[in-house]
Amino acid sequence: MAEFTSKEAHRWKFFRAGGFEQVLLENGNDLMALNQLDPKLWVALSCPAHGVELDNKTLELIDTDGDGRIRVPEIIEAVKWAGSLLNNPDDLRKRSPELPLSSINEKSPEGKNLLDSAKHILKDLGKENAQVITIEDTTDTARIFSQTRFNGDGIIPNDSSDDPTIRQIIDDIIDCLGAEIDRSGKPGVSQAKVDQLFSEAEAFLNWWKAAESGSDNILPLGKATASAAESVNTVKMKINDYFARCRLAAFDERALNAMNRQESEYLSFAEKNLSPDVEDVAGFPLARIGIDKPLPLKEGMNPAWTSRMNSFMTQVVKPLLGEKTNLSEAEWETLLSRFAAYESWVSQKAGGSVEKLGAERLRVILKGRGREVITDLIAKDQVLEREYNAITAVDKLVRFHRDLFTILNNFVSLSDFYNRKGMAIFQAGTLYLDGRSCELCIRVDDPDKHALLATLSRTYLVYCDCTRKQGAEKMTIAAAITDGDSDFLMVGRNGVFFDRHGNDWDATITKIIEHPISVRQAFWSPYKKIIKLVGEQVEKLAAARAKAVTEKTASGIMTTAQKPAAGAQAAPAQPFDIAKFAGIFAAIGLAVGAISTAIAAVVTGFLELTWWKMPLALLAIMLLISGPSMIIAWLKLSQRNLGPLLDANGWAINARAKINIPFGRSLTRMAILPEGSERFLRDPFAEKKSLWPYIIFALVMLIILFYFLIKTRLL
Repeated sequence: MAEFTSKEAHRWKFFRAGGFEQVLLENGNDLMALNQLDPKLWVALSCPAHGVELDNKTLELIDTDGDGRIRVPEIIEAVKWAGSLLNNPDDLRKRSPELPLSSINEKSPEGKNLLDSAKHILKDLGKENAQVITIEDTTDTARIFSQTRFNGDGIIPNDSSDDPTIRQIIDDIIDCLGAEIDRSGKPGVSQAKVDQLFSEAEAFLNWWKAAESGSDNILPLGKATASAAESVNTVKMKINDYFARCRLAAFDERALNAMNRQESEYLSFAEKNLSPDVEDVAGFPLARIGIDKPLPLKEGMNPAWTSRMNSFMTQVVKPLLGEKTNLSEAEWETLLSRFAAYESWVSQKAGGSVEKLGAERLRVILKGRGREVITDLIAKDQVLEREYNAITAVDKLVRFHRDLFTILNNFVSLSDFYNRKGMAIFQAGTLYLDGRSCELCIRVDDPDKHALLATLSRTYLVYCDCTRKQGAEKMTIAAAITDGDSDFLMVGRNGVFFDRHGNDWDATITKIIEHPISVRQAFWSPYKKIIKLVGEQVEKLAAARAKAVTEKTASGIMTTAQKPAAGAQAAPAQPFDIAKFAGIFAAIGLAVGAISTAIAAVVTGFLELTWWKMPLALLAIMLLISGPSMIIAWLKLSQRNLGPLLDANGWAINARAKINIPFGRSLTRMAILPEGSERFLRDPFAEKKSLWPYIIFALVMLIILFYFLIKTRLL
């Protein structure tokens, strides 16, 4: 990339949002001068070419190196290309899916070819009078080329020819070598496939001629030689093993018993239910070993090999040696020698991919003019390659006309995110949960991996698994909670997620990253904790008291049940320890007295204040309790940053894109009643409220007022 300096000719404008300056792309001149903008002033340096809310085909067209990432040079190249093909680059700012033909710059050769291709597309689609071309017109190339045999891709289907012979050859190529898909969507063949078939056909026939010229030697059993050779190879290792064992026994008779396996080896499966072929003994010798003993072919054979040996006798022994009850080692060597030439011939096989067609069919193919005719058809098809490339360019320009400015406003700057008129390309949709809607929702592939970096954003995040259509479709999102409180946010809670296409998904919280949500929540947090602590202690005391009563009742029942029988002497009762009771009572009294004294001192000090100081004192107490948590929350909220959320998803964010408190409120909207709504506050199921709390409160206030009047000598 070239060096960028601040002394460039173009005059830029910047706006401030998210705590930093962002470039303002006001017109086509700004777009065409992007190569002069220092990359340090770009919001992003790269982003993934997938997982964002934009047409994947557009992203692939920008990603020219195909590495799955979009970088600054590729953005600049895309803008330069699209701007040069339009009469006015300002048109890119319209984000319109319709490209007027009059907007295409036909003064350049590329622009003229592109305009001609656009008109050709519309004509093929029956829209020759149309003045605009859309993405729907350029997307389906199969439909564009459905009415023509040739489309410039160098692949021809079998209907490219009217000759049945040529069609059959094309089908044979597809059958042997596989199909290539034509731009019309049909299976076809390329020149490489054609050349491969004819080359392999010649090689196969040359190889086959060797067998035909020496058929008695290479094919001792004619067409049955292949299956016979396969049968020989199936039992070859086992027969060789048998004769090797016999030779070893002849060498030393002491090895005879060992070669036949020990009796103990049969005991391991003697108690099993054995099948007729007894595969458990397949590893044992083919027959009982003896000195210079021929291989029995009828009786005394290992039952696990009976089927394979019967096939060997039928296909090999009987045709070549006649009826035999046993086979000597010399005869076995003779059989192997009869197939030696065949094995050597098979090892030199060529053109195996076309073997299924057979020698006769291959001779017919090579004898005709099929190769020349198909090659000519492919050449005619390739003539249209330039036209197709121009059609591809039309599709590219139409997509850039619609999507390129959107990418710029999410890459060069984040204006789409901060102007709140729509959604940025990284926002997947809206999550409705706990009486609020959350618009900063990002698709996530791996929540655990994403959370490692996303926690640095200082944002309260909930990760949700989203499903629809009974779980057939699944995805995971990370939603930022930027307003309200977290009292009822917990793993397992359900909500509904609406994606950018309006589809609704069932969303379930699976993971939470906790950070402050609002200063208001931080203010009430200490009091909620105190209430929660008091509630927990009351529950513990009540539970302990209930347990004590239960145990005392059970103890009384057991004592009654265990009373001594009539005439038996009962155990003496424990005397009442009055000193211990007095000590406990005194301790309780001291504690109550100390608490009462402290409360009295606070109340007295408060009442001794002048009237205008009392509200200030209450305010000071509240600030003393809530102040620290509010300060900590404010500091963390001022550090909320979009960057780590996107970096964790593969972006390279080049700025500290803050999410301050007012902007956070716009991303998470709380439930409010519509303007003009009527409210009916009478609840027919509301709990009946007792008057005693109000009476006690009134009496306390009267006592405080009476004391205040006495202290101020007004009474």
